[in-house]
Amino acid sequence: MRCLKPFFSAGETLVDRLLCVVGAVLFSQAPEFMQQYLQRLGGHLAEARRQLAQFEDIAARAGRTVRELAAQYVANADQTVSSMGHLVNDTAARVDSLAAAEAALRGASVWERPFVFLRQCDTEIARGTVEIFKPAVPTTLEGLVYALGGVVVVLAVYHGLVCPLARRIWRDARKKPVTKVA
Repeated sequence: MRCLKPFFSAGETLVDRLLCVVGAVLFSQAPEFMQQYLQRLGGHLAEARRQLAQFEDIAARAGRTVRELAAQYVANADQTVSSMGHLVNDTAARVDSLAAAEAALRGASVWERPFVFLRQCDTEIARGTVEIFKPAVPTTLEGLVYALGGVVVVLAVYHGLVCPLARRIWRDARKKPVTKVA
């Protein structure tokens, strides 16, 4: 078994290097993904604001605020008209939510951004971003930070979980007595 130790040692070094590259490449895509997500988020926000502006125009022509118009619609006995009131309220809430998410992401530092993204993430927009995501070679400090973070995370998982488990399995396999079948 001692004769195999250099082979496994060299293999482990190769695995370390491959994992460093994989971790760096994967994590370095996070800033690009968030940038593409922000573009989609901005598009959704612009469309929601456009819809809300139409409701505001209707309300202004009636001498009301959007909230008053929505309340009048909701109070209507006709289910269709009442549904329009809920739509107006939902649109106003969507504008508020998307604007807060965009402001939080744009204002976050490099260190805060992944946590802010996870807190503010709109799953529909994220799913759409994944569908059209185009990887890019990061050339920013943020990309470098994420790449280094990927190296650290992947190596920590490998050396903290995978290697000890593999050693335990290897050690247990060596301890089992070999039984001969007659």
